[in-house]
Amino acid sequence: MSEKMVPLSIHELLSRMTKEYSRNNIAFTIHEGFKISRYNDWRKTYADSLGEKATANLTGEEKYLPIFGEKLEVPLGPAAGPHTQMAQNIISAYIGGARFFELKTVQVMDGEELAKCIARPCIKADDEGYNCEWSTELTVEQAYEEYVKAWCVCKVISVAFGLGDSDGFVFNMSVGYDLEGIRSEKIDRFIEGLKDASDRPIFTETKNALKEFYPEYTELIDDISPRICRSVTLSTLHGCPPDEIERIASYLIKEKGLNTFVKCNPTILGYETARALLDKTGFDYVAFDDHHFKEDLQWDDAAAMFRRLQALAQCKGLEFGVKLSNTFPVDVKNGELPADEMYMSGRALFHLTIEMARRFSEEFDGKLRISFSGGVSQYVVRYLFEAGIWPITVATTLLKPGGYSRLASLAYTLRNCDYQPFTKTDTQKIATLAERCLTHQYYQKPIKPQPSKKNDEPVPLFDCYTAPCQGGCPIHQDIPEYVRLVEQEKHKEALEVILQKNPLPFTTGLICSHRCMTKCTRAHNYLPIDIRGIKFIATCEGYDEVFENIKKPAPTGKKVAVIGAGAAGLSAAYFLARAGIQADVFEKSDKAGGIVTNVIPDFRISPYFVKWDIALIKRMGANIRLKTPAPSFAQLKADGYSAVVCGVGAYKARDPKVKGNVMNVIDFLKAYKNGSLDTFGIKHIAVIGGGNTAMDAARAAKRMEGVESVSIVYRRTKKYMPADEEELREALKDGVRFVELAAPAEQRDGKLTCTVMKLGEPDESGRRSPVATDETTELPADLVIAAIGEQVDNSLFAQNGIAPDEKGRVPFLSEIDGMKVYNIGDSLRGPSTVVECIADAQKAADDIIGEPFEITIPDDAYPSIFEAIESKRVIDPVVLTPIYSRCMSCNTVCENCVSVCPNRANAVVEMPDGRREILHIDRLCNECGNCRSFCPYASAPYLDKFTFFEDVESFDVSSQKGFLILDDHTVRVRLDEVMDIDLDKPNDLPKDVEVLILTVMKDVDLYR
Repeated sequence: MSEKMVPLSIHELLSRMTKEYSRNNIAFTIHEGFKISRYNDWRKTYADSLGEKATANLTGEEKYLPIFGEKLEVPLGPAAGPHTQMAQNIISAYIGGARFFELKTVQVMDGEELAKCIARPCIKADDEGYNCEWSTELTVEQAYEEYVKAWCVCKVISVAFGLGDSDGFVFNMSVGYDLEGIRSEKIDRFIEGLKDASDRPIFTETKNALKEFYPEYTELIDDISPRICRSVTLSTLHGCPPDEIERIASYLIKEKGLNTFVKCNPTILGYETARALLDKTGFDYVAFDDHHFKEDLQWDDAAAMFRRLQALAQCKGLEFGVKLSNTFPVDVKNGELPADEMYMSGRALFHLTIEMARRFSEEFDGKLRISFSGGVSQYVVRYLFEAGIWPITVATTLLKPGGYSRLASLAYTLRNCDYQPFTKTDTQKIATLAERCLTHQYYQKPIKPQPSKKNDEPVPLFDCYTAPCQGGCPIHQDIPEYVRLVEQEKHKEALEVILQKNPLPFTTGLICSHRCMTKCTRAHNYLPIDIRGIKFIATCEGYDEVFENIKKPAPTGKKVAVIGAGAAGLSAAYFLARAGIQADVFEKSDKAGGIVTNVIPDFRISPYFVKWDIALIKRMGANIRLKTPAPSFAQLKADGYSAVVCGVGAYKARDPKVKGNVMNVIDFLKAYKNGSLDTFGIKHIAVIGGGNTAMDAARAAKRMEGVESVSIVYRRTKKYMPADEEELREALKDGVRFVELAAPAEQRDGKLTCTVMKLGEPDESGRRSPVATDETTELPADLVIAAIGEQVDNSLFAQNGIAPDEKGRVPFLSEIDGMKVYNIGDSLRGPSTVVECIADAQKAADDIIGEPFEITIPDDAYPSIFEAIESKRVIDPVVLTPIYSRCMSCNTVCENCVSVCPNRANAVVEMPDGRREILHIDRLCNECGNCRSFCPYASAPYLDKFTFFEDVESFDVSSQKGFLILDDHTVRVRLDEVMDIDLDKPNDLPKDVEVLILTVMKDVDLYR
């Protein structure tokens, strides 16, 4: 494919928009738009429950903020960037809730000349945003026409779609990067054309086209003002001298008569400040040196310059301010984008930008106007506005799932604030916000690198919706289904769904490692839904009824021995008993439950809940024989067992190679749990290791009477600890001290001596290797707990003639004298999670039974397409709080690639049978790559989805699967090969491909 974007003509633009709106009351797939009247109605409806404050700021629709002689319904919009590059982007933002538009920057270099300089892909916004693009990739004249079209269309749809006042939004042009270029004929024509478009053909053409599509609004269209922009934001390149910046701004104010913002770079803070802020908030991996800080505008120069420009603007009857901030230049270290340097945005940039705002507010006593963009979210937008900072623009948040629809919640929040003309910023409020966000969870990077939300499969050409949470779960639990049932308070049905794949619902509802939640799409909106907690609710509320309804299946006459009553063995017994197989569990200890019962502390899971899981397994028919070591495999075969399932755990201690008073972690936690631990004289405890068991031990030690300090000692840093993020945070919350980059050597006389380590190159695990230094350090330690991982004791297998492999592992399946022996859980994987044990148990049981269990899901567990789309809201529209609990129904509708595309280059095709399929539109795509980040598959929709090509040239330069319309019944299709197909005749196209093509051809205007 080509990265060249081809703008829609005004007729193509209006055809697509009006057809889509006539069908669904939406345009450009913006499902959640912003209407002032809708919000007022919501607040009035809920006034009784929300109180007087809910309606305190409802003054009807005549509520505006004055700026540059214009008025804003909401001081919010897209920053100069991908969301203001093309007309459909700007219109989409307006529908979403934007009312202040910072148009994408233009410069002398444009079009193909500039596009060739941009590496592709050029955007990566998985978390904080990165890009390696700059100004518009269109020609300056094309950009101008896009802005004029968008201006006129927004004027009309404001009324036609009932979105607001046709004069309630503002366009702000953005130009760069030097005075010579800005004074060139090309850029001068652009500036003058936005100041007054009355003599430009595109202005007349657009108005005439609007009259064709909206003849009932002819008077409104005739009255559209040709004065599109009264303000400008100046963008300059890094290293631009201060006198050049001042000359350009003075030119724009004096000679062009424009209200002017100067965009500042975060480098104005100085290297030390920027480094310290990012390090403090967990973004310490962001790499940059000090060269931009030395070359860019310095604080003293900026302060003096801005005072002069402020005075100049005042003399001219204009406004002057600063735009905070530009993106932040950082090094490409891990192949994030195909460039040497990239520009950072999003939540990491917020800390730098709000500190800039605080300093400027303090320097100018609040009298300098600040336009803000840099990591704005629902959590800060109101506080920014109340501190006198506006307009507010966003970019990175719009690149995430929800796209332009994410504007609505921000717009409603701002609309509910008190509106007052700008007088000054409030330095104290800005400082308070900056301080609070240093520790706000949203604005802090997680301690550990987050796993990818993608699965390992290529995206299918059709029916590509999938639930990432289910893919992330080792047992592929039907998560969206049981979550929806719980939302409907159908707890019995929800638990029945859970139990089909998971016989330990209480255990996994409390201590599951919840890999599913790391995959949850809702996490792109701050936090995932609490899948584990919802499972626990379903279990608590539905258990009694489900338990009573369980009937022991009719016996098949088959017997299977299960060795070990831990999570793996109990799960295998459940699955086998459910199939009518006699499952006898041999457990040598006096308690069932394994590690969960005997080792994991009660503050994580109470034995009360574990016993109910065990009761459920017994109810299904499993026989648990406590204090009964398993006979030999030969004896089991002689006793009529057709197979053996071994889930014997991993309890064998590793040698920590540390001298002194050292105790194995399993022994410590067992003694802690049963109350037999002797703590006399122990005041300081050090735990060696960085896994979840180490966290359990440290937290348990903190609860011991007489213990004054507990330290976790690890030879790498927290980032590289194998423990889950949640367990790390809980240990920190409990006051556990983390001693990083330390390798324990000896405990003696109440102290632990450690070798100081440093991080070297990454090893095969992807973690940086610990490298010893010549330094040592000491910390208080009367007792050292070794939590460095347990080994599998293979003696059971060895005694029965099964040898481990070269890595010391016994395979999943062996055979002894014709009897199958299965190895599952910890003894197969090494120390593993409960849910991984369940997965192994299910695999073994399925093999023994001969077929997988047939899963049945009630119809109520599935939402309609409309409900699935509605579930993707980011914010509760009434109380304006983030939605954490509502599943986004990715198993029914995904469409991430559609919502995250700034250009609307991924479209939904509604098939005749009701399915929604994704079509990629080649002409609108510039290969930014953003959809790759958010597709749940290991794919990039802009490269891998079925593509609609506009012309022969674009089809021929591509190798993607797709089609080109040749005439009203003939298409050129590329699947495995290129074929010209006459659709009026029999053909060999796959049915889905043919139906999709026919559906597109029937309403082709929807897909241009």
